Amino acid sequence: MAFLTDRKRAHGLGASHSGTRQHWRMSMSSVALALLIPLFVFTFGAVLGGTYEEVVIYYQRPIPAAIAVLTFLVGFWHFRAGAQIMIEDYAQGLTRKALIIGVTCLSYALAAIGVLALIRLAL
Repeated sequence: MAFLTDRKRAHGLGASHSGTRQHWRMSMSSVALALLIPLFVFTFGAVLGGTYEEVVIYYQRPIPAAIAVLTFLVGFWHFRAGAQIMIEDYAQGLTRKALIIGVTCLSYALAAIGVLALIRLAL
């Protein structure tokens, strides 16, 4: 007969000790997005409705291009981290792993497409 204390039965079933780091990173990306989204709206709104040539000339300038690239990168990183946390909370087993891999691939692919489109536009 094995005598296990409550602590011994629960050992290894608790937190993965990464919750604070995840919370801190999500908070920092939220603050970054709170600053970047209005800047992106104003910079994108300045050329909205312009011709293709005007848009290309505008995004060849470093500030609007940097704001757009940072918004894409931080936005999709924040999306991936938030979706991963949600999946970890509500899915189990192989479904969890497949969804996390899918969301990670989707977010990185969309960020790469956005950044490459801006680079192509600027060159």
